[in-house]
Amino acid sequence: MPSARLAPRRIAQLSALLAMFALFTAQIVSALLPNVPVFVAASAAGLVLDTTLQYRDPGLLAVLGKVRFDTLVRQLLRDMLVLVGLLRIDGIDPQTEHAPLMIGLCLFYAVHFTCQGVGVLVRRSRTLPIVTRNIDASALHLTTAPPRLLARRQAQRLLTFSLPATAGLMATATTEDGLWGAIGVGAAVALALGGTVYLGTWLTSKKRAKSEQKVMEWLDQWLADYQPTVAMYFSGGTTSAYQANMWLSTLSKVEGKPLIVLRERFMVQKIDATDVPIICFPKVATMFSLENSTLQMMLHPANAAKTSQVLRIPSVKHAFINHGESDKLSSCNPYAKAYDEVWVAGPAARERYALAEVGVEDKDIVEVGRPQLAPIRPYSGAPTGAYTTVLYAPTWEGWDGNPGNTSVVLAGENVVRGLLADDNVRLLYKPHPMTGSVDPRAGAANERIKAMIREANTRRSGSRPGPEAAAELARRTVELDKLTSTHFRTSADEMERMLLQGTPDGAREAAIAEATTAWEKAYWASFPEWEHQIITNARPAIFTCFNQADLLISDVSSVVSDWLSSEKPYAVANTSGMTEEAFRTGFPTVSAGVILTPTAEGVPALLESVRHPEKDHFTAARAKLKEHLLGPSDPPSLARFNQAIQALCTKAEDRRVLMESRMPGEIPSPREASEEMSEDSESNGTDTVTA
Repeated sequence: MPSARLAPRRIAQLSALLAMFALFTAQIVSALLPNVPVFVAASAAGLVLDTTLQYRDPGLLAVLGKVRFDTLVRQLLRDMLVLVGLLRIDGIDPQTEHAPLMIGLCLFYAVHFTCQGVGVLVRRSRTLPIVTRNIDASALHLTTAPPRLLARRQAQRLLTFSLPATAGLMATATTEDGLWGAIGVGAAVALALGGTVYLGTWLTSKKRAKSEQKVMEWLDQWLADYQPTVAMYFSGGTTSAYQANMWLSTLSKVEGKPLIVLRERFMVQKIDATDVPIICFPKVATMFSLENSTLQMMLHPANAAKTSQVLRIPSVKHAFINHGESDKLSSCNPYAKAYDEVWVAGPAARERYALAEVGVEDKDIVEVGRPQLAPIRPYSGAPTGAYTTVLYAPTWEGWDGNPGNTSVVLAGENVVRGLLADDNVRLLYKPHPMTGSVDPRAGAANERIKAMIREANTRRSGSRPGPEAAAELARRTVELDKLTSTHFRTSADEMERMLLQGTPDGAREAAIAEATTAWEKAYWASFPEWEHQIITNARPAIFTCFNQADLLISDVSSVVSDWLSSEKPYAVANTSGMTEEAFRTGFPTVSAGVILTPTAEGVPALLESVRHPEKDHFTAARAKLKEHLLGPSDPPSLARFNQAIQALCTKAEDRRVLMESRMPGEIPSPREASEEMSEDSESNGTDTVTA
């Protein structure tokens, strides 16, 4: 199915490449003959096709760049063939007409390369040592970005500015009058020269940002004024931002002055809407600005390679909070012993670390619950509507190739087939966003499951919400997007986004929460109650799906732990190859749920127990397991979380006082030690490797 959908696009791309090479061939042959009509048509069509592809499908042309047949080479070849063709047209004088045109084209390319060099200087001058969000950085003289065509799109700039030159030269080939070519080439040179001069204005003191030293001095002053106490540190790839985003609501409610610390520049825009200040430190050296701030502790929702760098700051305490807990080995990674404390939801995680024997001592484990679970509504009894809503939310395949990680490959289709066979089931299918990223079989199974659900919907019928429901959803979507997204113009760069994303309105988070609730209500109201749903976007969030569902079917993952806060029935697919008894013993989170085999023959009985609670034998077990996994309900999780923050901050402050009581210089700071290592390495002629 996916390959069939991609076929027309692949055919169009291949046709475009073949057409480009055919036009080059026609241009060569017609220039040598010469054949003026074919020569003019091939030269003009080649440039127009190349320019169109640059704007509409630059990825296709990137393939040609890999074999060194990039835009510059192609345009040079076209212009060279144009000059060859003009030489072979009898009515054009090589001395008085052809030579000036050749000199003009050379001048055009000289200006193009100059503009390219200016663009490099402008980009470097606008690359700050840090990136911020939700911070007023106007004191840094931030300015809007130059046009992207001039500063960053050299291929598009070359082809666009070449259009008048090619048009003039083709007019000369047709009329045998060199004046037209001179006008066209002159216009191209003027465009390139004007663009270069305009781009160069971003190098003037009026538009140029402050130096790195001034920027870091400004940051030190901002940190002194803001006085942060607790930060969330995050580093990761493009698809991992959800691991940090799930903690934003909690971070905004902590006592003290919260801060978000990032390491990758792109991640600044991946973090969801929040009022918490964000600082990105791409380099280790700049990150040590935090060492002299009031920051006392950091929260870590994930382990990353760059985490070891921030752990070198001794004045800051570190707590690992993870991005979800499950019975998988990844939930008790040996790296956790690098932190001062490991914060877990409840006693189950404490026991998990003890059994894993990965070096995390029991005294360093703190139970704080799961503050994010507050929006999940509790169990209210059997389904009351015409349909039983089932959420199938399998996890992804993981890195280790364990067949028990995800049920999608071995059991997914059977589970979905069993659910779709019941006419009174409405299925919500929400696969993990990374499904298929490691194992192609998981991606293929995921696509087959989606196809099954779409086909099942074609066999169902019934009344649908009126057009006003769709209009309400569209209105709520626009309203929520305005609150959660900052719409930048196409040319906006990092510095311009910093300028636009200054200090936020303090009431924004409350407005977002209200708008999100309204959007969720409109979203579910826009679908008929009998229609199955495939949910792959960030909205609606998983907790919203929890509140819609009567039953969860999932894998051994944090989804099950979070679901248990509702105490609703759930089932877990066992694709590990273990017996049910061993599976329940090895993975405590599944002990209060129904275990499904890969064939999923237990689905009908599972649905029966949901519709008739007297047949549900796990009601009491779920309540007991909930407390074991998530801790007690009183005091609330957020209160316990704040208590843990205050306790660790006190430890950090005690250590700071102790260090200040010692002789100055007795213990070098990480920054001083790093500088000393660099000096020693330079004197020895060796390079240092930052951990």
